[in-house]
Amino acid sequence: MRIVVNGDTLEAVDGCSVVDLLLQLGIGRERVAFELNSTIIPKADYEKRLLADGDHIEIVHFVGGGD
Repeated sequence: MRIVVNGDTLEAVDGCSVVDLLLQLGIGRERVAFELNSTIIPKADYEKRLLADGDHIEIVHFVGGGD
C-alpha cells in the first residue's frame, strides 16, 4: 500500500500499524507525535491503529539539546 509520510510517498505493508511504521522508519515512539489524516493518534493506540492505502501521516520527532 502507498501512504504519504511528511509529504513523501512510501510503500508500507498492508495491515501495518503505527508502531510498525515507526520501526520501519527507525523512529522511537517515546518522543514523537503521530498525526493520521489530520487526527493526532494517542500513544496508547499506536499498536492497534492500522494504516490504510492513501493515508496521510505527519510525524513530528522531538529532540533535546542546545547550549
